[in-house]
Amino acid sequence: METCERDWREHEEFFSRKISVLQENTCRERIFYLKIIIMIADIVKVFLPAAFAFFIGIALTPLWTNFLYRRQMWKKKAGKVDLDGKETKIFNELHKNREVGTPKMGGVIIWFSAALTTLLFWLSAQIFSGDIFAKIDFMSRNQTWIPLFALLFGGLIGLIDDWLDIRGNGSHLAGGLSLKKRLILVSIIALVSAFWFYFKLDVAAIGLPYLGDLQIGWLFIPLFVLVILGLYSGGVIDGIDGLAGGVFAAMFSAYAVIAFQQSQINLAAFCAVIVGGILAFLWFNIPPARFYMSETGTMGLTITLGIVAFMTDSLGEGHGLIALPVVALPLVATTLSNIIQVLSKKYRGKKVFLIAPIHHHFEALGWPPYKVTMRFWILGIVFAILGTIIALLR
Repeated sequence: METCERDWREHEEFFSRKISVLQENTCRERIFYLKIIIMIADIVKVFLPAAFAFFIGIALTPLWTNFLYRRQMWKKKAGKVDLDGKETKIFNELHKNREVGTPKMGGVIIWFSAALTTLLFWLSAQIFSGDIFAKIDFMSRNQTWIPLFALLFGGLIGLIDDWLDIRGNGSHLAGGLSLKKRLILVSIIALVSAFWFYFKLDVAAIGLPYLGDLQIGWLFIPLFVLVILGLYSGGVIDGIDGLAGGVFAAMFSAYAVIAFQQSQINLAAFCAVIVGGILAFLWFNIPPARFYMSETGTMGLTITLGIVAFMTDSLGEGHGLIALPVVALPLVATTLSNIIQVLSKKYRGKKVFLIAPIHHHFEALGWPPYKVTMRFWILGIVFAILGTIIALLR
């Protein structure tokens, strides 16, 4: 009974004006109702910023697309090359009428609306007094600083790559930054984030269901970098109208649920904000796409997804990292299809897929693009649910 009374007193000051009627109930009843109120407040904290991000993205998109179309921010010549510099004939034939005339840089809507929403909610807590504004502020050093940093820097680097790709004067054969340069830049972001986890947050373990934390010491840093690079390699899933947006929305929704269940409410709100930005982008990206997500979206999102997975792991007393290959299975399958294709061509002299990554293989088989997109969305949702279940195992 003493513990019950103490728990009640800890929250009584914050909620006294709102639930004074509960004073008439027994202690256990008050604690029960208090938990319900706290849960409702947390749900509002997660969903309200997500809705703001969605509407901000919807409002900004006409301005952004007007700029993109006026400046003709699309590739001036259709076509891509594979890793060995040869023309991808089947892909170029399938997409010859899609790449020219549709702007890139659509991913700006995602990270800009998410960042602006985060800033607005933080400023509201600084400017206005009162419990409500303090409660809905989800900016925090131990939960949102690193993923926000990764989202912005990844988005900005991707924006530079898109700009060079549009101008056609980058160091890559098809325009834009070379793969080597992009991997180096992604590795730097991952390394800075890994050092923050290891030295600032004292994280040096990964969570295993039923077994607890596995201490790996300094090996945590290279593991962190490899996971981020692996996810980034799956960013080429952005190749069909609406495909990447739906898949990323499912993945970040899963981690919002995982973080919420682990009482990482600020991180859950941040993931939800990203989903809000993605849905605003997706509103305009469903066929026929008004613009493409391109590198400025996929780089920021893949890096951020990896960081969120680590934040919901041992740091959050959970198993977010073990669940990552399941939650992000569409990205994993995309990367593996590329690796299999390259190795098969090198050692067997022939291809496994008509085109890699695998979603273009289905296009080459004759599937309409919308069918590929819808089925990937379905798989993305299913595996996001399964991954969430794995992460919540205790």
